[in-house]
Amino acid sequence: MIVATAAIAAVGLFVSGCATGGTGARDEGPAASDAVVPSAAPSPSVSRSPAAKEPTRLDVVRMVKADPRVAKAVKDDLKPCVADEYPIDVSYGDVTRGTASDIVVNVMTCGDAVGVGSYVYRMENRRYQNVFKAEEPPVYAEIDRGDLVVTQQIYEKGDPVSYPSSEDVITYSWRGNHFAFVTSTRNEYSNAVGDGGTPAPAGN
Repeated sequence: MIVATAAIAAVGLFVSGCATGGTGARDEGPAASDAVVPSAAPSPSVSRSPAAKEPTRLDVVRMVKADPRVAKAVKDDLKPCVADEYPIDVSYGDVTRGTASDIVVNVMTCGDAVGVGSYVYRMENRRYQNVFKAEEPPVYAEIDRGDLVVTQQIYEKGDPVSYPSSEDVITYSWRGNHFAFVTSTRNEYSNAVGDGGTPAPAGN
């Protein structure tokens, strides 16, 4: 499910983490059919704020766990894989034309790094507001040239996690107070490669 969502208290201004660089498709990502619901109108755009101290990855984990719009199943997956290493990718950049950097968060499973939830947080009135979520795995979101690109792999029965039959790459652009659908691309892959492996997640 892909929806825009409500406000959550901020834990800091900017976040960086082990995110991919925002170059397009990634191994996990969502379906184009779900609607994106606008959030409340943001404050008028002004000059972007200067850089501030970035919160730690643990701060971001706490923010996601405190977000009432994040599904319980996703929160349950958000636990350390080894020691205090959480299965979470965090990146920041300009995707909503706001006054501070936006935060893009991807929550994954520990074993196969399958994306189970993707979120965008926008700073408004000194608070982070969850303005986008996608929770239909495998899903992965990233910033690409100022747009939000969400990728979802499509598995047929018997496909291993490493070899999906196809994937949808969906682009959204920020339009005033919400993300609007721009384009969708379906990539089909050969099933003649690979030697089996972990079965794909159920329900996809």
